[in-house]
Amino acid sequence: MNATAPLLIPGLGAIAPDYRGILSDVWGVLHNGVAAFPAAHEALTRFRQEQRGTVVLITNAPRPSEPIHEQLAQLGVPRHAYDDIVTSGDVTRHILASSSERKCFHIGPERDLSLYDGTGLEIVSEADANLISCTGLFDDETETPDDYRDQLQALAARGLLMVCANPDIVVERGDKLIWCAGALARLYEDLGGRVTQPGKPHKPIYDAALARLQQIQGADFDRSKVLAIGDGLPTDIRGADAQNLDVLFITGGIHASDFGPVETPDEALIRRRLAEEGFSARAALPRLSW
Repeated sequence: MNATAPLLIPGLGAIAPDYRGILSDVWGVLHNGVAAFPAAHEALTRFRQEQRGTVVLITNAPRPSEPIHEQLAQLGVPRHAYDDIVTSGDVTRHILASSSERKCFHIGPERDLSLYDGTGLEIVSEADANLISCTGLFDDETETPDDYRDQLQALAARGLLMVCANPDIVVERGDKLIWCAGALARLYEDLGGRVTQPGKPHKPIYDAALARLQQIQGADFDRSKVLAIGDGLPTDIRGADAQNLDVLFITGGIHASDFGPVETPDEALIRRRLAEEGFSARAALPRLSW
């Protein structure tokens, strides 16, 4: 982050010529869980068309990428806005499939059960399990992590490993904050439990996403020409920073209230927060646009 150059830019187009590939977050950048942000998917489309760039979406969704394509279409994100998707569910499946423990207790909604297809795991009751897989809360509209404290304490006492398929703590669904699997994983660790999390900000999902970019771009792939876009400081920004990727920070997502007016954030507040967290960013925008 250059302390003298403006951090806030007019749009992605201002820096797009410097990059050939984008790793873009999804929830909070392309949609809010209820509807797509048209300016955001239009910006990615223009990057692909005008810069001949490659866009891989990188999301902590705890399901394989196939149903995420359908979900994005339903929300209004067109398929021509991106080349492919890599999900936390994709990398979690590899961990689960290679685990020596085969009896799995699933914590999360039924919509996430496609995660286990083809893994060979047996989904069992809490009492019979020797492995935990967490994709979220059973009912994220009404429950909180504290509702799981006693259950998690008992599981931690048994020494069971939790594989957390979505490291996000919260996401926005419309104008409401929803607890995610990462909140349960954090509580489980606090209670003495063992946790592994392959999604953002951790390395496995970036390895998978960068490998997919390289696959698409071929021999000309240049990691220094990759821009990461995201709104979550503990996931998107921390993860990209750890991978030495340039970052476009979308300030109007889950941290919107931290930087003054959502559509006209205070650059000094953004810089201070990044410095406090020990992160850097190439640029910032309140919302992704061209």
